[in-house]
Amino acid sequence: MSGQGSEPTGGRGNRRLGVLISGRGSNLQAIIDAIAERRLDAEIAVVISNRRDAAGLDRARRAGIGTAVFSHASYESREAFDAAVAVELKRRGVRLVCLAGFMRLLGDSFVAAFPNAILNIHPSLLPAFVGLDAQRQAWEHGVRVTGATVHIVTPELDDGPIVRQAAVPVLPADTPESLAARILVEEHRIYPEAIQAVLDGGWRIDGRRFVEAS
Repeated sequence: MSGQGSEPTGGRGNRRLGVLISGRGSNLQAIIDAIAERRLDAEIAVVISNRRDAAGLDRARRAGIGTAVFSHASYESREAFDAAVAVELKRRGVRLVCLAGFMRLLGDSFVAAFPNAILNIHPSLLPAFVGLDAQRQAWEHGVRVTGATVHIVTPELDDGPIVRQAAVPVLPADTPESLAARILVEEHRIYPEAIQAVLDGGWRIDGRRFVEAS
């Protein structure tokens, strides 16, 4: 990947987010809280879930945020599902798409619709431990340090330039569950920071690197 990429789709003045979820929405809540506390200068335009029973939808509604459900089972193909979600995000004027526990792979056409404007939070220090259950992967491998990563989404799984990372030590008494809980604290901290950095602009993509203005 190469190029300048210093402005996500929509222009600097647009700070509208679209948050995609599949479950409880704890990172969604972290974004909502950061906006309410003025640590993040942004507006959530819509929260979209592929599951009608996702608890995160209730979080959004309690905060007065619009929601939409697109059940992937209702579409003939992943491409059709991606296209429908992209149309809704565009209709809402979304500049930056934030994946927050969204358990669907997004295809090339969706990524192309929001160039350098999709973020994901992953519970490991990428490029280590991609895919599902990254916390257990780290614990089973016996690493001494793992963490959380916010990266720009590309068509490859858990790939793309890294915007923010936070390290979390793996303690001798840890279980996969206790490790995951401590990683989640760091996820909640760095995701709003990463969103702010991308919205503020002045960055570029250099090879695989996310480079911020000095």
